[in-house]
Amino acid sequence: MIKAVVFDLDNTLVDFMKMKERAIEEAIPAMIDSGLNLSKEEAGKIIDGIYKEQGIEYQQVFDLFLQRLLNKIDYKILSAGIVAYRRGREAALIPYPHVYPTLNKLMKMGIKMGILSDAPVKEAWLRLAYLNFHHIFDVVVTFEDTKIRKPAPAPFQMILKQLQIPANEVLMVGDWVERDIVGAANVGMKTAFAKYGDTFNTVQHNANYMLNDISEIIDIILKENGL
Repeated sequence: MIKAVVFDLDNTLVDFMKMKERAIEEAIPAMIDSGLNLSKEEAGKIIDGIYKEQGIEYQQVFDLFLQRLLNKIDYKILSAGIVAYRRGREAALIPYPHVYPTLNKLMKMGIKMGILSDAPVKEAWLRLAYLNFHHIFDVVVTFEDTKIRKPAPAPFQMILKQLQIPANEVLMVGDWVERDIVGAANVGMKTAFAKYGDTFNTVQHNANYMLNDISEIIDIILKENGL
């Protein structure tokens, strides 16, 4: 029996890496147009390096980029980059195919839904609100709620407690095996690997199910619930 589905957010509901790439592609020319004396390729390498050092969710990437390059923050260049980045991000922030109808079907089936994300709380909610997902989910748990990242048990235990549903009746859907699938399985949740969002070329996922399309969740639940 499955009574709830918990989703990772990035690369499970939305193509986060595509969104990030598009935003950076917009930001770099805008900074160059505002006086940055650097080629697109050179700027891209430095920014990629900062993300590798600080993590892909690092929010002060352009501040650090300018500080390293100019030994100061030029706010004319910084503001141009941020505005272009946000425009590019919003243009590319779209859900994977069939996400909206799948979530609507789950609601009609009476299935509770949650988000379990390692993203910063503000960024997670901004993405959910922009996509008009913020009214859909019963529970949202982000990094700030536990200060511990997946696959540690604490985030999974928190969302199970808030859903008030036993672990073996909850399906975790995620694209990152080492964090989403392993972490969920360790606390007794059922698991579904979002192959459509995989960016690691994963060969072995060890999940209960593999999804080539998010809509396949519906058939899984019907099967699990004997419907």
